Amino acid sequence: MKSLRFVRPFPISTVSFSSATLFSLALLPALFLANAALAADAAPLKVGAYAMDITPENFPISSAGSLRARMVKGVHDPLHARCLVVDNGSTAVAFAVCDHCMIPREIMDEAKSRIEKTVGIPAKNILISATHTHTGVTVTPVFEAEVDEPYCDFLTDKIVEGIAEAWERRQPAQVGYGSGHDATQVFNRRWFTTTEYTNPFGVTTDKAKMNPGGNIDALINPAGPIDPEIAFLSAQTPDGKPISVLANYSLHYVGGIPGGLLSADYYGEYATRLAGMLGADGEFVGIMSNGTSGDINNINFRLGSTPRREPFEQIQIVAGSVASATKTAYEEVEYHSALPIDVRETEIELGVRKPTKEEVAQAKAYIASQEDSYKAIEGVYANETVYLADFPDSVKVKLQAIRIGDLAIVSTPCETFAETGIAIKDQSPFKQTFVMELANGYNGYLPTPKQHEWGGYETWRARSSYLATDAEPKIRTALLGLLNDLAEEK
Repeated sequence: MKSLRFVRPFPISTVSFSSATLFSLALLPALFLANAALAADAAPLKVGAYAMDITPENFPISSAGSLRARMVKGVHDPLHARCLVVDNGSTAVAFAVCDHCMIPREIMDEAKSRIEKTVGIPAKNILISATHTHTGVTVTPVFEAEVDEPYCDFLTDKIVEGIAEAWERRQPAQVGYGSGHDATQVFNRRWFTTTEYTNPFGVTTDKAKMNPGGNIDALINPAGPIDPEIAFLSAQTPDGKPISVLANYSLHYVGGIPGGLLSADYYGEYATRLAGMLGADGEFVGIMSNGTSGDINNINFRLGSTPRREPFEQIQIVAGSVASATKTAYEEVEYHSALPIDVRETEIELGVRKPTKEEVAQAKAYIASQEDSYKAIEGVYANETVYLADFPDSVKVKLQAIRIGDLAIVSTPCETFAETGIAIKDQSPFKQTFVMELANGYNGYLPTPKQHEWGGYETWRARSSYLATDAEPKIRTALLGLLNDLAEEK
């Protein structure tokens, strides 16, 4: 039986679990038997890890993560592409988790192609993702932020170098996985409230509100669940020396960074804290990937107000709490020196919510009437409307499923809601599964159809939220198909 890994404040009516869950349970005996047979035939595992510094060399530089353009002048703590390679002699997989808000598919595809040519790891066996720190360099155009093109080339080079270095550092290893929990740091940020509000398009019927404020009396219920699981893959040397931990937690980001500075946010601090708790040396690479956190943040709105913190203080609190929960689960991990590794990848086509000609004309008229069209929220979305008019009618997204023993890792290129991650975990035929979002590209928020009906920031049409309202069930179905295909091949 799977351990309790999430908290639901209400039943999820938009997802059905029954048939898929029964199918998954039916597969488990065959899956376990196949694991034993394949592990016996697999060569001893080798693992390599490396934290490649991707901090920009030139300042000032554009930083994403805000409705307005921001130029930063320095760094609070370095940015990294934290890289991990797992190789069983016949199949190798590689991960690169980068301290960025979001990364476009073009950069990731270019890096994968070069890695395949130079290192030999197939492009389909490489998963690259962004952590979603809101104090990284702009490499994806969203809202007013403009891409820094020279840095895009720099980032691509560094991802390639980082995975190549991890490959070179491969050493005999044993690998296991675990699951910790920390419900004290994740809160659903979308709420049903008793107050109405007008969205940037002049609509007053939105039912859900992001970050509803400190008026406790106006709050009804969160519009979705949380997922407090800290799932992780752990690699050690045969004698127990920590090599790397690849963790996954569904928390959007923390913030509280001093103005005008770049930072890896809590993702970087987690790596530092975990290394200290495990007594690891300087070669250990802790990695925190983002789970399904499109509707999750670190603010408990039930309190009405949050304690005043010094810069970076809240990041330290969160990182310490999550690292501590990871360590508790880490001590129970069972390790294996040989495991089967397999990968599935697919590409699906999704519709785009494009504005009408009338909406574009109204947006252009608004922009023309303003001295600073980004000053008001209406102007921000007017500009987004104009940008989306030039989008194609559909886009192709890349999805991936990686199996390492009884652990499965799947990817989504979106800011995915927690309920989607929970559904995938529940219906997966593997003993443990986690979802890495903002991986293999960036395609904006991924609300469920019901969340689209409820409205709110994450559904407002923009380059940050443009997929058709049926995109979530299509992505979820495709990912479960990849997982079931992996399980059937055992």
